[in-house]
Amino acid sequence: MTATPASTRRLRDLALLRRVRDRIDREYAQPLDVEGLARRVNMSAGHLSRQFRAAYGESPYSYLMTRRIERAMALLRRGDLSVTEVCFAVGCSSLGTFSTRFTELVGVPPSVYRRDAQVTAGIPSCVAKQVTRPIRNREAAGDTRELA
Repeated sequence: MTATPASTRRLRDLALLRRVRDRIDREYAQPLDVEGLARRVNMSAGHLSRQFRAAYGESPYSYLMTRRIERAMALLRRGDLSVTEVCFAVGCSSLGTFSTRFTELVGVPPSVYRRDAQVTAGIPSCVAKQVTRPIRNREAAGDTRELA
């Protein structure tokens, strides 16, 4: 059996999307934008966004922010950095936007999360990361309905 041009193109796009996702995972603290990510894989920003959402269920920007918030959670649990220092360490340039997105994904503001981080003290970081993984509000609502 030979591959059709459409299936070949789809496989190529999936490989490119994986490269974009891997770059976001590696360089989450760097200034990244969809246009720049798209340029690196020779796609338009709109095409990249549509294909990324189809493959991973969220936009490249949402994926980036989730990675940043996950890292921020780890830094806040460590307790040796202020919320502002954590904000800039994970690549956010606005404390207000960082706090809003953190609260949206985690359910509490970063300052409250940092204060309450003693709850996970003593738990191995790999377990704490899994237990405290950020979940979007809409996903949490979906999870609640599924459990009912």
